[in-house]
Amino acid sequence: MARPRSLDARLVEHARRLAAQAQSVEDLRCAQAVLLPALLGATLEQTATALGVGRATVGRYQSKVRRRLTHPAQLDPSWGGRRRAAMSAQEERDFLEPWAQSAVDGGMLIVGPLRAALAQRLGHPVAHSVVYRLLARHGWRKVAPDTRHPKSDPLTQEQWKKNSPLCWMPSSLPQRSVAGESA
Repeated sequence: MARPRSLDARLVEHARRLAAQAQSVEDLRCAQAVLLPALLGATLEQTATALGVGRATVGRYQSKVRRRLTHPAQLDPSWGGRRRAAMSAQEERDFLEPWAQSAVDGGMLIVGPLRAALAQRLGHPVAHSVVYRLLARHGWRKVAPDTRHPKSDPLTQEQWKKNSPLCWMPSSLPQRSVAGESA
């Protein structure tokens, strides 16, 4: 059997105050995650069932209450964000600035040299996908040519297909006669 979590009296009292002053459902659930095991002797599974969350979430809620007790002024860290960012958003903008200027002047952006420059700046090799995600984060997109010429005429193309000769031969070679035909 797993050892029970230690919930001291200070933590339980803090959870009671938190439950009384709860401004959101999450604050109330955090307080209940501490109070149910402490006052009723509920296990993590029973507490999770009562709160309608997973067993691991109960532990996270308890940790959040414990953290608020020890560090009340510290804000709760969020789950989102770029945890493995190599550069900040401003550094990325500064890095793309010269490339953006050449694109505005009518040049094409080729990913190979951009990838090499990024690898040199970071000090380690980077995959193509890193460059493409970097460009997407900053609103860049791939501009591909159209699948057809803007001045093409589909009607003329269809007429040419219908009226074109079946066999093309260079004009410098003599025509061979087919057996049974007279020249």
